[in-house]
Amino acid sequence: MFTGIITHRGTISRLDRKGDNARLVLDAPADFMALVVRGDSIACSGICLTAVDLTPTSFGVDVSLETLRRTTLGDRKTGDRLNLEGSLRLGDKLGGHLVMGHVDGIGSLVTRVTHGESMMMRFSLPAELAPLVAHKGCVAVDGISLTPTDVTRETFDVWVIPETLRRTSLGDLAVGGKVNLEADLLSRYVARQLGFAESPITEASLLAAGWGVGNPTGA
Repeated sequence: MFTGIITHRGTISRLDRKGDNARLVLDAPADFMALVVRGDSIACSGICLTAVDLTPTSFGVDVSLETLRRTTLGDRKTGDRLNLEGSLRLGDKLGGHLVMGHVDGIGSLVTRVTHGESMMMRFSLPAELAPLVAHKGCVAVDGISLTPTDVTRETFDVWVIPETLRRTSLGDLAVGGKVNLEADLLSRYVARQLGFAESPITEASLLAAGWGVGNPTGA
């Protein structure tokens, strides 16, 4: 489990395809590697992977076919930089939100508009994720904890401060660039429970129960 607060960035120095799977080696800063032991979970641009073959300045990860299909790793190449975050420890600060490192889908940057030193970035939203992303909720974009605004069925906006642009991949992301998306943990379980409800909650059912316009409390 992670928080979505990126601490370092790593660079893919080797990418070996092994049939349907792959092995990546990422170069990482020495101060990051000093805290890593073999078998640790590391969020690599939002993807939870297991660190192996450690050196003072690098680690390897094995990537399955499922991960290659469902994340941006399938399109990565040597020289690409990934956001890194070590797993959350009991007692650590929870500066972002609870992130599992289980990618729900892939989005792409639709537009970016600079406002002073900050930036508004609009991302596409896959249809299956649309019910899980809420205005002023939480979303992880390439492992970065962000607050979505102006959410529609197809897109959402995030406002990115200079520190995040400097420390993460978002500062280098071009329009059309792909990102890993993970919805808020709680939204997954709410959606799952609603899917099993005998009487699914719809706009019509809420109106019938008295939750319509002019009666917002149902009283």
